[in-house]
Amino acid sequence: MTLTLSAAYPTEDFWRGRRVFVTGHTGFKGSWLTCWLLQMGAEVRGFARPASRDGVPGGAGRQSLFEELEIAAHMDHVEGDIRDAEALRQAVADFDPEVVIHMAAQPLVRLSYAAPVETYATNVMGTVHLLEACRTSAPSVRSIVVVSSDKCYENREQIWGYRESDPMGGHDPYSNSKGCTELVTASYRNSFFHTASQLVDRHPVAVASARAGNVIGGGDWSLDRLIPDAMRALASGQTLAIRHPNALRPWQHVLDPIAGYLLLAERGWASPERFAQGWNFGPADHMTLSVGEVITSLGDMLGPAFKWCQEPGDGLHEATLLRLDCAAAREFLGWCPQLDAAQMLNWTAEWYRGSTAAQRADLVRRQIADYRLKLAGTDAAQGQGGSTNARVTAA
Repeated sequence: MTLTLSAAYPTEDFWRGRRVFVTGHTGFKGSWLTCWLLQMGAEVRGFARPASRDGVPGGAGRQSLFEELEIAAHMDHVEGDIRDAEALRQAVADFDPEVVIHMAAQPLVRLSYAAPVETYATNVMGTVHLLEACRTSAPSVRSIVVVSSDKCYENREQIWGYRESDPMGGHDPYSNSKGCTELVTASYRNSFFHTASQLVDRHPVAVASARAGNVIGGGDWSLDRLIPDAMRALASGQTLAIRHPNALRPWQHVLDPIAGYLLLAERGWASPERFAQGWNFGPADHMTLSVGEVITSLGDMLGPAFKWCQEPGDGLHEATLLRLDCAAAREFLGWCPQLDAAQMLNWTAEWYRGSTAAQRADLVRRQIADYRLKLAGTDAAQGQGGSTNARVTAA
């Protein structure tokens, strides 16, 4: 059954004055999400570890998007670790949130091999702690979005995109922890929040999960990620070493999935029985680019000083082929990605070319504003197939 939907973008009227609890707000995606929420007038409390500098949580480096944007001055900023169940519960209870967006995680595949216990404790038990806090200490909450990953699926190196009904899995600890996160979310939804559950003794609560692909954009300084590693190599005059240039990934600008998260939270508030489930947010099929294509195109924008080469891997398993089927989000949420490959890379490169923190902070706010204008001018019926622009190809 096709639903009749209103405009397929987050509406300022819904978010203005809304109490929103965000975990992981000091991270790359969390900073962009929080900045967008503040632009719409939401009242935000964030719970996260100290802002990462140069990719190291609480590190002594100079680069932190959260700090450059000076977000803490415009919200209720709480430092804490989601592995601390009581601290998280207290932060939720004191704020009395209406919407919860859970983004805090250990987000790196290769780090999960070195720190599997921390990865599972953060990604799995951290999610348990957050959902339990909402269940026991937040009677006002109406909509919860748990941000997961496209890597939650059992990867079969298939050429077609994974659908929301495909089995959870994951070879490496990070991917497996995200599959576990999805199972935990589904269990809490069905046991404690689902409208059909006999245990629900209050208003319906939508508990949804969002599975996004490889996200890029200005302000990401995470270690062992393609774009941040490229920018560090450029700044130091070194050649970037790429392990798997032929690996295909569903690349997208950070604002595309964030628009999906916000839209999903809004839809869940209005119709929990329809939207409380897992959702894929990925690019159109022609945006599933290889690592080599992305880095070559980015290099064309950065100039001849940027160089990369292929080096042998270290034997750790990494998926080669990964695609998402986002038909459900297009059909039932009315969501579709707005930025084509060239725009995605141009917007990203523009941020890293900024010479001062103030310039980069202004650019983030302007890109959010431009993206919102883009959404407001897009007819959902015309966006069913995503962008029609030609894919970026390697030079």
